[in-house]
Amino acid sequence: MNRRPARPGWLQALTAHGARPAVTQLFLGFASGLPYLLVFSTLSAWLRESGLSVAAIGWFALAGSAYVFKPLWAPVVNQAPIPILTARFGQRRSWLLLSQASVALAIVFLGTSDPSADLARTAFWAVILAAASATQDIVADAYRIDSLDRDLEGPGTANFVNGYRFGVLASGAGALLIADQWGWPAAYGVMAVLMAVGILTTLTAPEPKRPPATTDAPFRAAVIEPFRDFMTRRNWAMVLIFITLFQYGEGLLGVMANPFYLDLGFTKTDIALVTKVWGLVMSLVGAVVGGLLVARFGLLRALFICGLMQAGANLAFAWLAGMGPSIPALTVTIALENLTSAMATSAFVAYLSGMCDRAYSATQYALLSAFAALGRKIFVAGGGEAAEALGWQMYFIGTTLAALPALLLLLWLMKKDRHFR
Repeated sequence: MNRRPARPGWLQALTAHGARPAVTQLFLGFASGLPYLLVFSTLSAWLRESGLSVAAIGWFALAGSAYVFKPLWAPVVNQAPIPILTARFGQRRSWLLLSQASVALAIVFLGTSDPSADLARTAFWAVILAAASATQDIVADAYRIDSLDRDLEGPGTANFVNGYRFGVLASGAGALLIADQWGWPAAYGVMAVLMAVGILTTLTAPEPKRPPATTDAPFRAAVIEPFRDFMTRRNWAMVLIFITLFQYGEGLLGVMANPFYLDLGFTKTDIALVTKVWGLVMSLVGAVVGGLLVARFGLLRALFICGLMQAGANLAFAWLAGMGPSIPALTVTIALENLTSAMATSAFVAYLSGMCDRAYSATQYALLSAFAALGRKIFVAGGGEAAEALGWQMYFIGTTLAALPALLLLLWLMKKDRHFR
């Protein structure tokens, strides 16, 4: 009688975080997380200080549309060589280097713009930064999938998420603190320098082994086959709907978080120290807990539990809206939100990674993460108008309700389709 392979114990699952391939993910995650807030919540704080309305800031989230459309150029990243660089560093590392350098330059130019004087220029460089960041995400995700063995997927993914959170801390708390003292151009300039972490990691990391290249025609191999392969799976359309909806409630919360804090009366220093620094501590714990739950209990059960906790934690923001600018209340709210969000993100990234064929990892992961970005970044564009119409308390209650359809769909997938377990 065949037995299911034994799952690792807690100690074995924890020590796997220190394996070299998993540690590499920590630093690549940092480089991926660094530009994210510079396009979204940190930029929204800058825009709010420059006099933009909450509704206008909500629509500014469309500057991050590249995260949704990145499957359009993911086949190029997966297949096309870069002259000189690919011969020297390999397919994955050459694209990492190019995208990381592009991110650094875009951050510099965005930081030299002035939203109050020339909003169009700020929007232009935000779009360019989002495109460079999305390209980095394509290849970083592919590198992670290609380089992690099955037993390191949970720990490696958790390390990537933790590194991502460190990057978010730098571009969140770090940028806000610097901006408070020396202004926004200095804050963005320092963030550009920090991209050196990703570049140095890429230079020292090994190129992952990949399956032999297909003998099919280049267009078919690069564009058609990755999508055809995914669509042969059962209930693939329902899976894409689930992926789109899973982080929708969290996205509605995130796009309005900094304007909410500022409207409530918190200073940029308050936001930096509590929501970013304290939030990072809880996020690090949450990412590790999420990875351990996946390794110990299985992916879908962990994903459902973490997703349910994440949705419930949004209600703390409705409570905070009634408390006013209370640092203790903000501390409790951020602890709940960051802990559960990191747990859910760790499980969700492992879920997306596990559905990718390594032969098409860049394109397939870009496709899946683009559907996630659709719910998290594009569908939330009207969040500012909803917040103005409903008020902050009802708005945050609505973010919890917005998360429930995905959880119901996940229950259906768990019952109907074992292929994605």
